[in-house]
Amino acid sequence: MKSPKVRPTPSLPRNVPAAADSPVVTLDMVARLAGVSPSTVSRILNGTAGVGLAKTEAVQEAIRKLRFKPNPIARGLAGGRTLTIGVVTQAINSPFYGETLRGIEDKLEPAGYIPIFVSGHWQEAEERKALDALVSRRVDGIIVLSGLLPDEILKSYAKTVPMVVVGRTLEGPNLFSMTFDNREGGRLATQHLIECGHTRIAFIAGDPAQPDALDRQAGYRDALEGAGLAYDPALVVPGDFTETCGLMAVGSLFDSRLPFTAIFAANDQTALGAALGLYRRNVRVPDDVSMVGFDDLAPAKFSIPPLTTIRQPVYEMGSLAAAAVLDLLRGVTPTAVLPVPQLVPRESTRRLMR
Repeated sequence: MKSPKVRPTPSLPRNVPAAADSPVVTLDMVARLAGVSPSTVSRILNGTAGVGLAKTEAVQEAIRKLRFKPNPIARGLAGGRTLTIGVVTQAINSPFYGETLRGIEDKLEPAGYIPIFVSGHWQEAEERKALDALVSRRVDGIIVLSGLLPDEILKSYAKTVPMVVVGRTLEGPNLFSMTFDNREGGRLATQHLIECGHTRIAFIAGDPAQPDALDRQAGYRDALEGAGLAYDPALVVPGDFTETCGLMAVGSLFDSRLPFTAIFAANDQTALGAALGLYRRNVRVPDDVSMVGFDDLAPAKFSIPPLTTIRQPVYEMGSLAAAAVLDLLRGVTPTAVLPVPQLVPRESTRRLMR
């Protein structure tokens, strides 16, 4: 009986391995195909030093042809890094922080870094616990999204690991901060209602423990005073940035029997809850009461009616924070600046008819 004829394995283009049975593609193979040294490939992958455009493009093309998949553990060990960035948020389930975290994730992924998200829940003890956990896991950098920890505590952590803080103005070694002008945003929102002819403008406040809430309320007062309108504390209703507080605040306003023709809510979530409260009382927006929110989250565009709001660059905030921490890791001074507040007029406001 004849042995079955064995067909020779087809040859592959030089330097290009087979998809399934080929040996693991190594960094040295990428370097040979690109015509550069292995150390150059490593620097391009890790972003640890500047490499000329021509060499970078050659390496990227070699990676594509060879279908090279960098080993993140090996990369981290070679560079003395874990290729992880810790992120202290305040509430992962919040629509606001959700968009910010997406911006961070999208910016870090092309650079080969993985974010580790931890919530501080607006409690100093929880925020400190989160930071300690991230440091113990040897993250390469940390992004802190607002929070209540004192400035000096944050500066002390920055001595251990590069840190970017969003929502504060801080200076120090290994530290970068950026903040959004919430006070100007509050002024713009209230000014828009004043320009629509409203003089009795209620304000549903945010959580007083958060600096953003206090700044937005200060902007509300700035606009009233600038227009020569008296600040009436009875028209200011406490809140906590949630839909439920907006719903309850409308009940409080009507129970007070004070006249008002417009509401400025401290954020979009509060505004949506307030709109529901008005609907249940057969009060029409904007025919009976005009409404302005703050943040310009996705639901604002699709509420009924679409919500006039102040645009805060939530996604960009995350992306810029991630870019800043990558700069710190490269030894580059970050220059990220958040855009200024912008009024986004929609159908929830109208000019008051006299």
